[in-house]
Amino acid sequence: MNQRDEPRAPVHVSVDVVLLTLVEQQLHAVLLRRAAAPFAGVWALPGGYIHAEEDADAKASAARVLRSKVGIEGAYLEQLATFTGPARDPRGWSVAIAYCALLPVQKLPPEREDINVVAVSELPQLPFDHRSILNAALARVRSKSLYSSLPVHLCGETFTLPQLQQVYENLLGETLNKVSFRRKMDEMDWLEAVPGAMQSGAAHRPAQLYRVKPVFRQELALSPRGL
Repeated sequence: MNQRDEPRAPVHVSVDVVLLTLVEQQLHAVLLRRAAAPFAGVWALPGGYIHAEEDADAKASAARVLRSKVGIEGAYLEQLATFTGPARDPRGWSVAIAYCALLPVQKLPPEREDINVVAVSELPQLPFDHRSILNAALARVRSKSLYSSLPVHLCGETFTLPQLQQVYENLLGETLNKVSFRRKMDEMDWLEAVPGAMQSGAAHRPAQLYRVKPVFRQELALSPRGL
């Protein structure tokens, strides 16, 4: 048997998902307690092996992981990057296709002992290379918040423009000019007013409620110029 014919160790292929949400105006990540070795009992990103017999593609694998392990469906899901190498997993050489998912906090499942929703500023030590994956997701979300409608996927079905601006500000870490923000939203043309729907506030006059136009529900509206 020559070297080319020698059996080789398998390469493990999985998906890992950085699931982000806003809790009390702070960005949080959803972690799962690992049930099996390696790192049993440790908080980690939701993830799992690709099921070749049932998953149409890697995105379908990521959606299945969120559905079966976290109990959610309908999160905005975007491929992030691929993480590879022999050192990232003690079981051997592995490939992880990472995804970033955004979900309004109202759509998170009821509290469970194996789910931990943690502020990204207070994350515990994570196994594998999950911290690098999470950092890449945070950089992607903050970067795309400068020129796209990505932050809306952290909002509920309807929202006021001040509420939407607050979400952008939470992600970007800075205050935005109200007039400039509204002009940019008009230019991007991805919102529509909900007919007859207003939100009343104790200190302010009722505010118009908006929603994402159907064509943009799982897509992004992009701007050639940042906020």
